[in-house]
Amino acid sequence: MNRPTARVLALLEILQAGGTRTVADLADRLGVDERTVRRYVGHLIDLDVPVRSVRGRYGGYRLAPGYRMPPLMLTDEEALAVLLGLVAGRRAGLVTTSVAAAESAAAKVRRVLPEALGRRLDALLATADFTAPARPMAVPETGVLLMLAEAARDRRPVAIGYTAWKGRRSERTVHPYGVVAHSGRWYVTGADSASGEVRTFRLDRIETASVLPGSFDVPEGFDPAARVLAGLAGVPYLHEVSLRVQGTVEQVRHRLPPGLATVRELPAGPARDAAAAPGEGEGTAWVRVELRAERLEWVPSVLAWLDLPFVIERPDALRDHVRALARRLATCADAVADATEEPESRAE
Repeated sequence: MNRPTARVLALLEILQAGGTRTVADLADRLGVDERTVRRYVGHLIDLDVPVRSVRGRYGGYRLAPGYRMPPLMLTDEEALAVLLGLVAGRRAGLVTTSVAAAESAAAKVRRVLPEALGRRLDALLATADFTAPARPMAVPETGVLLMLAEAARDRRPVAIGYTAWKGRRSERTVHPYGVVAHSGRWYVTGADSASGEVRTFRLDRIETASVLPGSFDVPEGFDPAARVLAGLAGVPYLHEVSLRVQGTVEQVRHRLPPGLATVRELPAGPARDAAAAPGEGEGTAWVRVELRAERLEWVPSVLAWLDLPFVIERPDALRDHVRALARRLATCADAVADATEEPESRAE
């Protein structure tokens, strides 16, 4: 909530306490000038709040007799959607404030609900559990997120102070094409003045941000979410893995977690035919899969999940890990077969 909106609500709370308040008193309590108080009163009147002007020596503003803010009028389904949205957003790492702020927001919604509905929602929140663990949050500044969202919508350049993952700080101008949430983090992607390329930045690493004059155009067909996933797949790690996989781009991407790898179709012709594994005929569809990993041990299980023929291009060390997984799986399969035969031998 921005500061003017918060002060308008604070004005309403003061007036709800009862009595007539002078403009000078309201200005002092809100920390603004008298002209701003009158503007805030105009905002309340626009919202159909019955603020009355009292003339005379002791004049000022007061609310119409008997007026109170009504309880939040939500249906059962609407109230459930609001509270579960807050809970789910916090667990998914999408909330850009502290856990305490999210819980405080849920408590405020709960307080203004009708008593009977509130009790039912309390019961659900007290007994509900989740199979998926909560994601850790990398919390960006709320103001930075909202500023970048507005700049992306209005196509306005933004100057940012950014600290990269190795601790190097830089000042740059970004043309924000879109804001994306992924795996408990928020990202902005767009043209970067420092590199002259489209880059992706983590919002929790942006220390300062300010909107600049001017405008820009977003490339036609640009997909911010796809660009963020491609950028994450290209982050440097200890091992660079390259494979040829038999199948279409759609088949392979469907079986890989988003952001894990880049998948490119090999062009038709002699080059693609030469990429085929021994025994594969010409014209077979193959794609190149590239991914990066700090450790190679988990890559063979991903290849097994693909359930498609593949050829390892690099690194050679990956071949040993694939063979080791194959041996472990074969051993486990044989052990299961022996265990099923054991009860029959006992029966003899």
